[in-house]
Amino acid sequence: MMDTPDVLVVTGGSRGIGAAVVRLAAHTGYAVCFSYGRDAAAARTLERELEESGRCAVAVQADVADPAAARTLFDVAERAFGPVTALVNNAGITGRIGPFRDLDFATLRRVLDVNVLGTMLCAGEAVRRWERRATAGRMVNISSIAATLGSPHEYVHYAATKAAVEGFTVGLARETAAAGVRVNAVAPGTVHTGIHAAGGDPDRPARVAGRVPMGRVGEPDEIAEAVLWLLSDKAAYVTGAVLRVSGGL
Repeated sequence: MMDTPDVLVVTGGSRGIGAAVVRLAAHTGYAVCFSYGRDAAAARTLERELEESGRCAVAVQADVADPAAARTLFDVAERAFGPVTALVNNAGITGRIGPFRDLDFATLRRVLDVNVLGTMLCAGEAVRRWERRATAGRMVNISSIAATLGSPHEYVHYAATKAAVEGFTVGLARETAAAGVRVNAVAPGTVHTGIHAAGGDPDRPARVAGRVPMGRVGEPDEIAEAVLWLLSDKAAYVTGAVLRVSGGL
């Protein structure tokens, strides 16, 4: 562990890619505060796992689409560990997989609120704190290759939100670069996580693996490695980048 650990906030950190990021970051030396939506059991299990291995982690229930959530999340992190120095905006949902014509308004509104507004709210909270303290903060936003592929017949609306996340990443990176803040994105391909079951298609990874040039879908740990690289000093000259981790798609 670092003598004075960096403090990382991860949204949607109890499962899937988020949990892999939390776990790798904690074992790298970060003190991690992560949010979760509904799965309190998974969040507490991860929290205990890291605490028992001597790592610093705290879980906070928060809906990133709530305007008050970002401030609460950062306040909890700073009370527990000190000033936040890094942020991973991972929280995201697809809604039910299917043709766009079948999408209802409530699902569209919710996906936009979580994926786009939630990312922006947390990013804004981070940047205000970093600029106030002259902190060279680091941010990674989780996008998806859906942003460029469009995901027809599956989740066009989700693809659109991830395209928004990528545009936001580039713009915010250029706006904050002079302050020493780095903002990047990782765009995973299909990964073995519970997001597919939540969208009503738990067998989707097996179904789409043949489309991937490398012949397989990804694992959460592989995405986490890319995220941690972008947060590290090894990526000190990288900002405004979208790193595709997609097996060649």
